[in-house]
Amino acid sequence: MKQVPLGTSGVEVPAMAVGCMRIESLKETEAERFLQSALELGANFFDHADIYGHGACESLFGSVLQRHPEWRSRMLIQSKCGIVPGVMYDCSKKHILEAVEGSLKRLHTDYLDVLLLHRPDALMEPEEVAEAFDLLHREGKVRYFGVSNQKPSQMALLSRFCRQPLMVNQLQFSLTNSHMISSGMEVNMETEGAVERDGSVLDYCRQHQVTIQAWSPFQHGFFGGVFLDDPAYPELNQALQEVAEAHGLTKTGTAAAWILRHPAGMQILTGTMKVSRLEEIARAADVELTREEWYRLYRAAGHILP
Repeated sequence: MKQVPLGTSGVEVPAMAVGCMRIESLKETEAERFLQSALELGANFFDHADIYGHGACESLFGSVLQRHPEWRSRMLIQSKCGIVPGVMYDCSKKHILEAVEGSLKRLHTDYLDVLLLHRPDALMEPEEVAEAFDLLHREGKVRYFGVSNQKPSQMALLSRFCRQPLMVNQLQFSLTNSHMISSGMEVNMETEGAVERDGSVLDYCRQHQVTIQAWSPFQHGFFGGVFLDDPAYPELNQALQEVAEAHGLTKTGTAAAWILRHPAGMQILTGTMKVSRLEEIARAADVELTREEWYRLYRAAGHILP
């Protein structure tokens, strides 16, 4: 499978990261088969968060890992912290340290390969984050750090205090949710696509060698549902089908290939618990769309070329 750099770490990771937000829906034997199949595909990067299933997703993953401790050395495990569901965001030193201890215990591992701050915390004190990162890194509990859903100025503030470079920014990105692209295309225009919502985060991440992990790669809106086979997107689905046929892919795979074609070297974050869907995306990781195909899909998704 195609590999992409994990920030400036020098580590290469699969272009497809396996999101585990829905793994709780599987029985333990099913989860075991799913994880084994992912590893066989070369998809050994697994994304978690302490809030997924209120910790149950990490616990199920950890139960499988406890039965197969030999898998740990083949895996890259990432988790996120900082959300207290329905209450607040908390990036205090105390919360970060307690959250990591909880994740390590549930996952039955001694360390996380990557830890992300899940959402921007308006009350964040970057000095505290830096202290937490230093302690976790020094104790060998976290190898690399990053953020999720942050804009450049927030990342720059953290980077001023943290000795560990930010390797990752996990951002929503898909054919239909691609304002990161349109705001750079529709410069100096009074169009909807020209509205800059993220402080040019795409350019910032490329400049600073931060790997973008694209979450909800097949969704429209904010968890509005998948655009694949949605009658609200007839032109896009027609274009996806035709490009898919040209490359021996499915529409799912083609939508993934569109993200991976971007020169930023993004990592696509899946959410499926179906091995067949992982296989579709894995095949797409080794296909490079032409420039014409990429722009055709972009336009079919409703974007304009000024």
